[in-house]
Amino acid sequence: MKKTLLAAACVLLVTAGAANAEEHVIEMLNKGEKGTMVFVPDRIRAAPGDTLRFVAADKGHNAETIKGMVPEGASGFKGKINEEVTVVLEKEGVYGIKCAPHYGMGMVALVIVGEPVNMGDAARVKHPGKAGKVFASLFEQAVASN
Repeated sequence: MKKTLLAAACVLLVTAGAANAEEHVIEMLNKGEKGTMVFVPDRIRAAPGDTLRFVAADKGHNAETIKGMVPEGASGFKGKINEEVTVVLEKEGVYGIKCAPHYGMGMVALVIVGEPVNMGDAARVKHPGKAGKVFASLFEQAVASN
């Protein structure tokens, strides 16, 4: 009887955690309020276990993590061009996301999951073209909102 109650309690705890997880939808667009070749939104605050769904609203885009901008022990991801990609981020920290074909044009996003434990390391990563300026702005906004 005690084992059955313990098992039921474990199932309820796991189910309750999953029920609290949020889904964040990020569109990959040719044009948005902030200009051309953008993720909307481009700064996402999530909790560990939340789902991020990158939607290819316009053709020619993908979403993938940037080397050096993933928390230690976390796995990166790489979506295919013109395809939706869904990921669940479990590790706390900062994740840099890019659209590979439009990275230099500044098509990047910043995802902060829980505590931004790797903020300093992620902020030091160098980026091509306009991406560096966009990330500087995103990091500034992230610091101001904390």
